[in-house]
Amino acid sequence: MALHPRHHPIIYVRGFAMTEGARESTVDTPYMGFNQGSTRVRQQYDRSFEHYIFESPLIRLMKEYGYQDVYAEGMNLAEPLDEDAPFQRLPQKSLIIHRYYESEEEAVSQKPSIVEAAQRLSKLINRVRLQVCGDDTQAQQDFKLYLVAHSMGGLICRCLLQNDEADPYESAKSVDKVFTYGTPHNGIELMGMNVPRFLGIGDANNFNRDRIANYLKIKPVEGRVDHLNGRFPPERFCCLVGTNPRDYNLTRVLAGKASDGLVTIDNAAIRDAPRVYAYLSHSGPQGMVNSREGYDNLVRFLFGDYKMLIWMRPQQLPLPPEFRKRHEAGRKVRGSYLFQCCIKPRGDDPVPLSERSIDHSSAVFRSFDELLKPQKVGLSKPHSPILASVFLDSKRIEVGKTMLLSADIVVRSTDFRIDGRRISRRQLPDENLFRETLSIKVTLNKQGWVIRSITADDNWGSGRGQPLLKDEQGEYIQLSNRKGFQARLYVDMQRWQ
Repeated sequence: MALHPRHHPIIYVRGFAMTEGARESTVDTPYMGFNQGSTRVRQQYDRSFEHYIFESPLIRLMKEYGYQDVYAEGMNLAEPLDEDAPFQRLPQKSLIIHRYYESEEEAVSQKPSIVEAAQRLSKLINRVRLQVCGDDTQAQQDFKLYLVAHSMGGLICRCLLQNDEADPYESAKSVDKVFTYGTPHNGIELMGMNVPRFLGIGDANNFNRDRIANYLKIKPVEGRVDHLNGRFPPERFCCLVGTNPRDYNLTRVLAGKASDGLVTIDNAAIRDAPRVYAYLSHSGPQGMVNSREGYDNLVRFLFGDYKMLIWMRPQQLPLPPEFRKRHEAGRKVRGSYLFQCCIKPRGDDPVPLSERSIDHSSAVFRSFDELLKPQKVGLSKPHSPILASVFLDSKRIEVGKTMLLSADIVVRSTDFRIDGRRISRRQLPDENLFRETLSIKVTLNKQGWVIRSITADDNWGSGRGQPLLKDEQGEYIQLSNRKGFQARLYVDMQRWQ
């Protein structure tokens, strides 16, 4: 049999259920949250309001890509309770829920360890491989699938990939891509401290870094456990990072502003892996799994054909006049910079693919020395801010051969200090050092693509635009303004599959 090269089975691994009641509630639902959607209200031109309905990632995958669940006549075909039940063939485009909180012997809740849940995932993948491929040995060798996980589910997926003891069926080799929503890849911080190892209430110590290192069988790197240790290519592991703590439960008070209400922004991604940022909560009505932003990034990562990396190399970061005078007079002036970027694709009702915002505490932070004097802080080259890493799908183009994105770029300084003293009265609050909305146009051709840009604050974004410039670092857009700010915004485009 010939397998489709992209439309692999998808296994969804849900997150943490702390209490017995939460686990019982989880077992009682067939799709464990992957079927939950959301609604948004948007104002129209005539002042009326229109409801936008996002059905759920499960329903959208069925409607738009032809996926099917694996439930039939009340039975879970992928994990039947009767071990001796004959294998029923499954279509390649199957959606499977990893029901690790459900006992394999009877439909009641259980509390498996991370390793036990990963071992059961290994068994599930092996069974799905046989159900999709049948007795076709070549298809069995070529078989691949996708893992999609929320919160602790991402740690279960990593355990399968990184701990040989958690993979008795050698199923890790069948995993093609992994997408995680709000997974605490470097543990959970409460009031600035990692969850203690001795806190065994509801297995909350699963998010302690020492414990994570133990069940993943890895050694911390610089005190962090957010790495794959060479066991899986990080470029095929995408992380959605939530930046809205307001709409989560009371743990948001302990997690802090720079979080999704439970997982801090710095702990929600894998080292060297692509990540997207969205103003979404860990879960709930404004949660990331049941959001269109999450879904759009998921399907572009799984099925898209291009990826784009946007990063900036500042060249001039001028001081405001009053501070420049003091600096020229020999005073010690210190300040750092925040870089904000929001990427939106063209569409009927576009939502951000990635949004790093100063107001949401998710902007990129860099010191002056990191950017322009790296040797002073022990760096061999400037620590240039990566503003966005997004995946694109040319099959979504409705007219022509051009993919169009808007990129809203903001650079702002922190409060400056003179000789160690903060003098904010001389600064305009929230003054931007630079701000511009760019229209980035990617036109496909036989040779590959051509990228053009338009400064859309002063020009219509639908115009032809100017081709990007090029140096040894790649293609870039030259940014400048009358304040003296200068930078190169690099747009790295690659094919993706």
